[in-house]
Amino acid sequence: QLQLVESGGGLVQPGGSLRLSCATSGFILGYYDIGWFRQAPGKEREGVSCISSSDDSTNYADSVKGRFTISRDNAKDTVYLQMNSLKPEDTAVYYCAAGLLCSWSESDYNYWGQGTQVTVSS
Repeated sequence: QLQLVESGGGLVQPGGSLRLSCATSGFILGYYDIGWFRQAPGKEREGVSCISSSDDSTNYADSVKGRFTISRDNAKDTVYLQMNSLKPEDTAVYYCAAGLLCSWSESDYNYWGQGTQVTVSS
C-alpha cells in the first residue's frame, strides 16, 4: 500500500522555524512529484510547495517564497519542508501528497498523508 506520513509539526513563536518531514513507503519516491498543502480551520486547503520527480525543480506559493524550502532525499524516501520566519498566518494542518504533476490542484495528487499541525503563536 502506498503511504505518506507527515511529522515535525508543533507550536512555534513568530519568526521561528520548523522542518516538516513526509516519509513515504510502497512506491519509488523518485517517480512521483510531491506537493505540500495546508488547511486552516474553516478555510480551503491551499498549495504551499511542490518538487518535481524529474529534475528536483521546485515551486512555491507567493505567500511562502523566500521563507520555505522543499527538498527530497530519495535514499530515505522522505520529502522535507523547511519553514523559516514563520508567521501566525502559517498556522494550519500541513499535508504532503504524491502525484504525477507538480501542481497547485489537489486533484492532481493521488496519495495523501493525514497531516501534521503547525501552530505559530506567541
